Amino acid sequence: MKALDIKLLRDLRTMWSQALTIALVVASGMGGFLTSLSAVDSLAAARDEFYAQGRFADLFATVKRAPAALADQLRAVPGVADVQTTVERIVRIQLDGNTDPVLGQLIGIDRRQPPRLNLVSVVAGRALFPPGEAEAASPGDGGTLDALVSAGFARMRGLKPGSTVGALVNGRHRRLRIVGIGMSPEFIFAGLFGMPDQRGFGVFWVDQAALAAAYDMQGAFNTLAVRLAPAGARTVSEREVIDRLAGPLAPYGGAAPRPRDQQISHAMLDNEIKEQRVLGTVLPAIFLGVAAFLLNVVVSRLVATQREQIAALKALGYRNRTIAAHYLKLVGAIVALGGLLGVALGHWLGQAFLGLYAEVFHFPHFPHRMDPSLVVIAGGLTALTAVAGTLAAILATVRLTPAEAMRPPAPGGFRRTLAERLGFTRMSPALRMVLRNMERRPLRTATGIVGVAAAVAIVVMGNFFRDAIEVIVDAEFSLKMRSDVSVWMTEPVDDRVSLQLARLPGVLAVESSRFLSATLVNGHRQERVQVRALPDRPDLHRVVDVDNRPVAPRGDGLLLTDRLADKLGLRVGDPVHLTLTEGSHREFTLPVDGLVRETMGLNAYIRRDALNQAMGDGDLSSGFVLSLERGTEAAFLAATQALPRAAGAFSKATMLRNMQEVTARNILIISGVLTIFACVIAVGVVYNNARIALAERAWELASLRVLGFTQGEVTALLLGEMALVIAVALPLGMLLGWSLVHLITVLLKSDQFFFPVVIRPRTYALAAVAVLAAALASAAVVRRRIHGIDMVSALKTRD
Repeated sequence: MKALDIKLLRDLRTMWSQALTIALVVASGMGGFLTSLSAVDSLAAARDEFYAQGRFADLFATVKRAPAALADQLRAVPGVADVQTTVERIVRIQLDGNTDPVLGQLIGIDRRQPPRLNLVSVVAGRALFPPGEAEAASPGDGGTLDALVSAGFARMRGLKPGSTVGALVNGRHRRLRIVGIGMSPEFIFAGLFGMPDQRGFGVFWVDQAALAAAYDMQGAFNTLAVRLAPAGARTVSEREVIDRLAGPLAPYGGAAPRPRDQQISHAMLDNEIKEQRVLGTVLPAIFLGVAAFLLNVVVSRLVATQREQIAALKALGYRNRTIAAHYLKLVGAIVALGGLLGVALGHWLGQAFLGLYAEVFHFPHFPHRMDPSLVVIAGGLTALTAVAGTLAAILATVRLTPAEAMRPPAPGGFRRTLAERLGFTRMSPALRMVLRNMERRPLRTATGIVGVAAAVAIVVMGNFFRDAIEVIVDAEFSLKMRSDVSVWMTEPVDDRVSLQLARLPGVLAVESSRFLSATLVNGHRQERVQVRALPDRPDLHRVVDVDNRPVAPRGDGLLLTDRLADKLGLRVGDPVHLTLTEGSHREFTLPVDGLVRETMGLNAYIRRDALNQAMGDGDLSSGFVLSLERGTEAAFLAATQALPRAAGAFSKATMLRNMQEVTARNILIISGVLTIFACVIAVGVVYNNARIALAERAWELASLRVLGFTQGEVTALLLGEMALVIAVALPLGMLLGWSLVHLITVLLKSDQFFFPVVIRPRTYALAAVAVLAAALASAAVVRRRIHGIDMVSALKTRD
């Protein structure tokens, strides 16, 4: 073994605790990078594989009722490779022994023409149609209907092959017998209104003939899936295909097909991938930056204390590049240890994160994938950051001539502190010594402050998501949705139905609303949205902005979310063209009366009277929100089952509980992981700075002990510097965390979601407590080393 390699091992053994803390910081950065981006890669790979296996469609459309023969006309549209028509209905599901309101989406599968698009993968049980099985009984004859059920709903509700559930099919109670558990690329994410409510919403695939017979849809369809020809094989764009399909669908109450990026499951999955890419880039950059600072400080101190050894090596003929390579090996050893720990951490946390994702996103195969190229990139970035952080310190020392290196470094110049120059002269000698030492080494002081501030900022950012989700949930379910139950109809009905609802058990108040799909057009820009028509003075369902202020539509125009207005290039007062779909197309132009900043979706609102007047079809409503007496919800929901035109009803309390069951736990886990990472940074920064200060000032501290200072006074002198660093870093870190949160919210902003910047006092308090705890743990270790100083050895000086 070469002499320099022996020296390297000796140095690592001497500074093992410092090397380990730096390696842990490196591991946190590399582990965070690999965790986030391997989870993204796993999600994207599972998505692409499932999309290809399930032949996921490119376009989606709904109609009121169209003849099956229309499919042949649509297949002939240039750019269309295949068209699949189905019958789908939303029904109420009744679970044995459970009164929770549950909705199910029934999707027909044609036994005579097996699906070619959006294929269902059976993961348990059997296929819906075993070979040779006789024609199934339809719901119309009172028979039990075989069904496949979506995997997420089955898991949350404990359903297995052989289980049965009730369903209110076109006003008649029927039984669905579960024969298998399935997954479809249409429902990787399944929930109501974009919420992860897998307890309250399930998908059931049933015999299309039976479903069509129940709704008088024989020879007809109401949903359409379109697969486009490959981009290189078609001469028209996706937009042109959509426009050409819109014409034949319009007479049957159909709007222009939605592209894949507007399909709810795909949009939610893509949004999650985008969020993880952002977090997987921003957070590791902070960790690796802190690691570079630490390595610079530690290596600078190491080479400064080994000036005589460097001079001796040069005198023996070692070249500058050989000595520089020796110290780079030291850095490489620390980084390699951190890298190995980071890969293991990334793999473990990546698998854990995929377990959380598997509760929301459902794939037949969802393995954790860590691409070797991702490990290479992470390792390369880590090594590059470490070398960049230490190269200047190494080169500055190895360039010294042997004669100059043999001499001890020149004593530092001390002067009055800034506080003293500003007139604050009445301070203890210990505080004056601490301040002078911090000013003498401004770079190291700044490094410590920035490192601890980064730890505070990470805790703030990690717990911000919990604060933001709580604020969003409170706004959506308390300030905006002030009702207890919502009921919506199969089609718009005369508003006098609200009087019928008001007579049901426990009803205190009823509000009517109307929902319509619309395409808003401004010049060459257009966007498909749902227009919600509200009462003149909504009280049970209000529009609330991100500052929790209620906003109501006024006049005869539209109230748009600011993101929707930006996409369409609209301002208040501008006209916008609407194409509505309900029975037959209606087109008209309305002004933009106002804008509102909301957290979720691209939304448009209007007064219900104004919409009905523009439509010219009477006083109609399609949904009702109700306030109930306490304890009467179950009786009310049971009574709504007798309403033939009620498509479904859901309880706000049940939906909130179902959503929080998954979301609250996942947010808590992610916040906990980030807090642990932040504590690692705090320990790394505080411990290394304290150890370096102890090594540099051992002679000074020993001298003070000889002069009569107690161990406690000497300890306070050294740790006082650490306390001042933390005192400055805490408010700076909170400000940095606030800025980081603003950056993250901008990067994560999407059509589906916008995080409000809300950081509660408890988050700042938690950040302070976490960092202080890490600092106190480091101080306890350093204190033991101060008490163990050998004064005789420390007082020896070099000749």
